Amino acid sequence: MRSSALAGLLTWALLLPSPVQSQSPVTVLYTEGVVHGFLVLRTLEGDALAEGDVTEVARGDRVTSHMVLRFKDGSVNEETAVFSQRRAFRLISDHQVQKGPAFKQPMDVSVDGSTGQVTVRYTDDSGKEKTVTDRLKLPANVSNGMILTLLKNIRPDVALTTLSMVAAAPKPRLVKLLISPEGEESFSVGGLARKGTRYVVKVDIGGVAGAVAPIVGKQPADTHVWILGGDAPCFVKSEGPLYNGGPIWRIELISPNWHDH
Repeated sequence: MRSSALAGLLTWALLLPSPVQSQSPVTVLYTEGVVHGFLVLRTLEGDALAEGDVTEVARGDRVTSHMVLRFKDGSVNEETAVFSQRRAFRLISDHQVQKGPAFKQPMDVSVDGSTGQVTVRYTDDSGKEKTVTDRLKLPANVSNGMILTLLKNIRPDVALTTLSMVAAAPKPRLVKLLISPEGEESFSVGGLARKGTRYVVKVDIGGVAGAVAPIVGKQPADTHVWILGGDAPCFVKSEGPLYNGGPIWRIELISPNWHDH
């Protein structure tokens, strides 16, 4: 019965029409400048696993964003994205490295936004290093390394925003990100009450693979991101996996601790 049901689902998925979705990039509402923030990654229970930095440097209409998380076990998650912000955000390049015991499959992924070339270097289950290179037709709204920036420029009254992302599994493929606001939530900073908008980011694998994924347990978990709005929107925290099948971790901004001399 299970095999018959799966075969029926595959047939049904093949007959479905492909949804027409906008491939427009996100309009620049707030230009990026010079940023340096400090990050902490925790479990949902509050245990600190990693600390790091997020920086941005803008030169003309080109922005270089760099984020690194250094784990206590020596693992590293590091990503550098370069994008333009002339009327709309457009990806120029993205390079992400995940290595160490915190990650099920160490990976090094490079995306060239202009040529569509994607290079994935990874270590397979046998411990062998492999390289896969492919050329994808990247839409204008490809968002690798830019999600937090784009969320600051998505108005909370927009019911659904669709973005594209290159996912490495390890063979690179395009997936859709479906972003929706879920309302406001209260938090405080130094005793002062604030409200941030919570967004949910769902991964739409698409096609037959997307139809089968929930059944075989490979549908990526949702990510939730909290953004403080206003004249200068900012990232507050996120909860989601850093890789497909990974645990749900929380990333937040932190303040420095000063040491007495």
